[in-house]
Amino acid sequence: MNFRSEKVVSPRKKRLGRGYGSGKGGHTSGRGQKGQKTRKNLGILFEGVKVKKSLIKRLPFLRGKNKFKAKVKPVEIDLARLNAVSAGAKVDLSLLINLGLVSKKEADRGVKIVGNTKLTKKLTVELPTSKGASSEIVKAGGKVV
Repeated sequence: MNFRSEKVVSPRKKRLGRGYGSGKGGHTSGRGQKGQKTRKNLGILFEGVKVKKSLIKRLPFLRGKNKFKAKVKPVEIDLARLNAVSAGAKVDLSLLINLGLVSKKEADRGVKIVGNTKLTKKLTVELPTSKGASSEIVKAGGKVV
C-alpha cells in the first residue's frame, strides 16, 4: 500500500463586510438585518442583552469635587534612618537618592521626614518635616530650613 502525505486544506474564513468578491454576499454580508450588532462597531461598554449590573456600575465610583485629581502623598522617611548620614551633612533630596533611601521615581512624589525617634547627629534638613521630627533635629543641635 502506498500512503502519500497530503495536505488537508480547510476552506478559507469568510471575511464579512468586504463586498461580493469576498465569498460572503453583499448588502448585509452575513450580519442579519438591522439592529445594533449589524452596524460598523459596537460601543466599548456594550454587554449584549440586559445585564443586572453592568461593568460600569460594578466599578468603584469616585465622588466629590476632586474626583479627577489624584491625591499623591509624599514618601515618609523615618528620622532614625538619618542616623546613617554623616554628621554636619545637609539633608536634601539628592543626598537621600545617593544613599538609596529614596528612588528617583519616589522622589517625584516628594519626601517628608517623620517620626520622633532619637537622632544622634547634628544635621541641616532642607525637606518638609513633621513637628516631632523637627523638634528632635533641633534637640540634636541641627536645624530645619
